[in-house]
Order: sequence, then structure tokens, then C-alpha cells
Amino acid sequence: MKKQAEDRIQDHHRFIDEAGDMTFFTKKHGREISVIGDNGVSRCFMIGMVHVKEDLHDARRKVMDFCSRIDRNPAFQKYESVRKRTERGNNGFYPHASKDPNDLRLRYIEYLMSEINFSAQIVVARKIPDIYVNKHHRNNQTLYADVMSHLIKDKDKIDPLILDIAGRGSSTSNTNLEQAVRIAQKRSVRGKIPRVLDNQIRFNVQPFDHELLLSITDYCLWTVQRVYERGEDEYFEMLKSKISLVLDLYDSTKYDKNKNYYTRRNLLSATAVGFESWEKPLWNE
Repeated sequence: MKKQAEDRIQDHHRFIDEAGDMTFFTKKHGREISVIGDNGVSRCFMIGMVHVKEDLHDARRKVMDFCSRIDRNPAFQKYESVRKRTERGNNGFYPHASKDPNDLRLRYIEYLMSEINFSAQIVVARKIPDIYVNKHHRNNQTLYADVMSHLIKDKDKIDPLILDIAGRGSSTSNTNLEQAVRIAQKRSVRGKIPRVLDNQIRFNVQPFDHELLLSITDYCLWTVQRVYERGEDEYFEMLKSKISLVLDLYDSTKYDKNKNYYTRRNLLSATAVGFESWEKPLWNE
């Protein structure tokens, strides 16, 4: 029985990271204005969760093998962002989509598709000022907990559920993660399929470069982020068979028939999320 439990340990772990920022406002001439979508401020905040469906040691070894090739490849070491990670990373180079050159990104995405068995779920929070003010009370930790709760509310049968989380400051503090669990517990009992989320949930918060499997979540998030922030579908197309769900949490225009749940039957695209007609949210307080 012990051996069998060890063999299935991957079923208990979920690897979690975030993308985008939680900046909404700035002061100008004594007046608060929205900066969403301006000067590098993201239009969305999102959290992703990856389930690695094979032996975790084997999966880590595969990612380490890929990283070792990058460490030894002078064509990639000419990039300063790559060379810095080779020199400073916990175990040398580690993939990070926003910092990787495009030819490396393409290579890693192809590697993930061919070598590692995993699935991803992502919750996207469009940055809507009224929701941030009235629902989240201008509190970034409350926003984070609200988004995170949607990823864990249906994980009641995984006991223990071990959340391996990329540490991102105060948003991933244990207090805030516990708040996410409380919100998820409330949501689980009032869903279309009532559940009781009373399983043991453990948090394993660590630096991004200390757990190479977090790079899978990072890459999945990056491909979805490109759809929402730049209207680019091609990277998501490469990984879409591995991304089982993208929940566009606050797109009320798609609530009818749950069209804001993007799955393999209702595919995510720049057109589907209305990228071309997506105006900057207004704030006139």
C-alpha cells in the first residue's frame, strides 16, 4: 500500500503561479485615475494550476535535462537574460517565459508537449475597477484569494491536496492562502454539483527557481496572457491541448450558458475574448 501511495503522489500535487499585476489606479493632479493597460500595466491578473500526471521525479529530471542543454548551448548563452539565470539560478538555468528569447520559448513549448504529461487550468480576472473597489475593497490579497478559490473549489477528492506555489510576496502568504480556502469551501457547497471541501490542504510556497515544475505553469500562463494582453493566439494554439480550462471570471457578457468557461469545446481565442473591441475600463471617481 505504501509503494502504491508513493507511485500516485503526483495526483496530490498542483503547481501554481500567477501572471499580470494587480495595479489599478494612480493619482494625477490629486485625482484617482485608472492606469489599466497603460505603460506596461496589465489588463488582467491570472492564476494558473498545473497537474503533472506522471512521476514527479521523472518530470523534474526531464526539465533539468532541457535546462542542462541550454546551459551548454552557446547560442542561448549569448542572451544576457539566459546567462544570468545560468549563473544565479538555484540549479543553473531555469525557464521563465517572459525572460526567454522567442526561439527558446518555442523549443521549450515543443518539449513540454512531447515529453511531459500534464494538464493546466487558468482563472483570468479582467481588471474592472468597480469589482476591485466594491468586491475586493481595493485589497490585492482579497483579489488573489478570490481568484485562487476558483481553482481549488472542486478539488475535494484530493486528500491531501498539496499546493506547490511560486512565492510572490504578500499575495502568497499563508494567511491569504487560507482565506482562499475559506472562500473555496463556501463556493463548493453552493455550486451546481454541491461538494464538501473538507480535505487537508497544504501550502508549499517557495522561490520560483527552486521548483522546476513551476516553469510549466509559467509557460501555460504566458500563452494565455498573450491572448488577453496582445491578441496573439499562436502560442496558445501550441499548448491548447494541455490547457483544459480557462475561466474568464468577470466577463459578464459570456455568463449565459457559461461561455466564459473556455474548454476544448469552447476554444479560447483573441476573437472570443473580444480583444479588438476591449476598451480600457473607465474610472471617474
